[in-house]
Amino acid sequence: MSPGVDALLEQARAGLRRLSPQQTVEAVRAGALLVDTRTEGQRREQGELPGAIVIDRTVLEWRLDPASDWRIPESTRYDREIVVVCRHGYSSSLAAASLQALGLRNATDLIGGVQAWREAGLPLSDRPADVRL
Repeated sequence: MSPGVDALLEQARAGLRRLSPQQTVEAVRAGALLVDTRTEGQRREQGELPGAIVIDRTVLEWRLDPASDWRIPESTRYDREIVVVCRHGYSSSLAAASLQALGLRNATDLIGGVQAWREAGLPLSDRPADVRL
């Protein structure tokens, strides 16, 4: 019998040093890559994050693996800090754990997702999203 998604989430988060919204801002200022995995509809509803690169969850590992032929130009080293963001902070935890399993040891996520970002009163961007297919 499966332990269930809650156990999987707990296991994923046990290996992460998750960041608050303010810690995320500081990490990005220090050079972390901010990766938004929300859908277009979610981004339209909640707003765009300044400086974020939008990568669909279905291709996340391929775009961020420095050894992948399909990586984005910003993904050049396995020790780069990567902060994954989703709507509420659930799927981003699973995504960050997957990136860590891939060797991206400094991958983590934003506690509470964009919802927590907005509640913290942090700015949103009025620029078009930087979408990477």
